Amino acid sequence: MKRAFDLVAALVILAVVLPVMAVLAILIRVNMGRPVLFRQTRPGFRGRPFSMVKFRSMRDAYDGDGNPLADADRITPFGQFLRATSLDELPELWNVLKGDMSLVGPRPLAMAYLPLYSPEQARRHDVKPGLTGWAQVNGRNALTWSQKFAYDVWYVDNHSLWLDIKILFMTAKVVGMRVGVAAGGQTEVESFDGTN
Repeated sequence: MKRAFDLVAALVILAVVLPVMAVLAILIRVNMGRPVLFRQTRPGFRGRPFSMVKFRSMRDAYDGDGNPLADADRITPFGQFLRATSLDELPELWNVLKGDMSLVGPRPLAMAYLPLYSPEQARRHDVKPGLTGWAQVNGRNALTWSQKFAYDVWYVDNHSLWLDIKILFMTAKVVGMRVGVAAGGQTEVESFDGTN
């Protein structure tokens, strides 16, 4: 039932936002050049890796030795806007259609975090990762890592179609009000080190 809902809802959402995505792609191309999309390997269901696709939000910039500059030095004002409004996440609808992700579930984090999770925290991978989730509508980046993981595991234990629908409606409100966005309009948070 969840998969059928994901497919139908993702297709409907994609049909609505496709013109917006086309405009964003043009603006990204003009502001940051190619590529327009950013791909990164993330852990999916049971921790299996998949290639997650997002709109690019950072420019290519390197120091004198050819090393990439820090994220804070590479993100553009337009990139900050994309992240703060979650518009950079729209291409992940493709991951939902492919079956790598669900519309609702714990957000897919870095592969490097996998060995840092406690057994309880690792349960967040017992469902597919989502474009949005219970943690995202209950504080987003204002939460500590421990709080986020607690919300993720709660969702794993309580997920249902009706809860997914509720979270989707809550997400629209949270994104519209820009709740839980970090200072400066960015959505960057401290890296997880297994203790915070």
